[in-house]
Amino acid sequence: MLLEIGAPEKEKPPQSKIWWSNSIFFVSAHLAAAIGVLYRPYHLVPLPTLLLVFFTWQAACFGITIGYHRLWSHRAFRATLVVRLALAALGSSAFQGSIKWWCLRHRLHHRFTDDPQHDPYAATRGLLFSHMGWIFYKPSYSRMELVDREDLDSDPVVRLQHKYFVPLAVVFGFGLPILAGSFWNDALGAFIWAGLVSRLLIWHCTFLVNSLAHWDGLQPYSDENTSRGTLLLALLTAGEGNHNFHAFPHDFRSGPSLFDWDPSKWMILALHQLGLVTSVRRARNPDIQEAKMFMAHGLHEGVAVMQEGDSRWDGEEWDTKSIQQYLQDHKAKCLLLINGFVIDGTGYLKEHPGGSALLRKYSIRMPQGNGETVWRDATWAYDGGLNNHSRAAKRRMRELRVARFKP
Repeated sequence: MLLEIGAPEKEKPPQSKIWWSNSIFFVSAHLAAAIGVLYRPYHLVPLPTLLLVFFTWQAACFGITIGYHRLWSHRAFRATLVVRLALAALGSSAFQGSIKWWCLRHRLHHRFTDDPQHDPYAATRGLLFSHMGWIFYKPSYSRMELVDREDLDSDPVVRLQHKYFVPLAVVFGFGLPILAGSFWNDALGAFIWAGLVSRLLIWHCTFLVNSLAHWDGLQPYSDENTSRGTLLLALLTAGEGNHNFHAFPHDFRSGPSLFDWDPSKWMILALHQLGLVTSVRRARNPDIQEAKMFMAHGLHEGVAVMQEGDSRWDGEEWDTKSIQQYLQDHKAKCLLLINGFVIDGTGYLKEHPGGSALLRKYSIRMPQGNGETVWRDATWAYDGGLNNHSRAAKRRMRELRVARFKP
């Protein structure tokens, strides 16, 4: 019998170094926009150019919120090739890095939210750092290799955009606005306002989700981290304002109500009606209601009782032979050992926010040919090694128990 435990060696704090190329580009874009606005103030800008500013700002925001964030980072839905190509183009125009790099960093943020060492833009390191301070330092993410990326590597759109990100960003972020402005003889104004100024709007509105959304606002669903929600932020970020609902990261919505301000959600629903988007994922309503009740009634004293319930069990107790027999009889695709319990995650594979591949990686493997059963203990991964699980996730895990493990 083989036993595999996923815990890595103790890590050393990363040594942060100034990322000069990134810093120079970021500062230069601000200086260029400021000089451009002084040279061509808004009252001298024709109306079509001002409308173009709004259009390029919102289009790039949708590329980030619908594409980078909800589609690729959290796999909240599936999209056709045409939709993925369009979202990749819009996301490129936002100048926030490639899909692959943005998503890996964001997944790491969700795994270790507020952790000053492992969260790339941890709010616990200060409002300025979480907003844009992190941009000036070379990334040194010691746990990045633990983040799943198979789905990103297998998507040809992601691979193509990652390979040609710089020319794509220049073309869609600056080239197209200049071309559009030339139709009404204002190519320079379009470059300044729909190119430079619009990039700053896109950047700082996105960064507000990292900073303001972790500093001020309501927490109707969870207080396990600093995430909050405000209407103002929703208006500025194409619907990402109810950031506290991100306690359910696999949900395609930023708010469960149809009337929560979330144009990204409405656009996904429209694409779904057209058949261009499928497999739209939602959090279970009992989990949402339980989270709201927990926060509304201040049930924090019940956390200790809930944690005590983690060890209670009146059901069956299995040894290794019982587990092997269960795997054979039920054709279970995903059995996990967590904190001394056997978890059948077969029916949860499609629901898991981190993807089915991650669950399978830490599952018990039946022997192939004359090989031995691989007994992976997933406790380390579950208890913070790979993810800081929410109350809803822990509640779901308890529902999936089938037996206590007795070696």
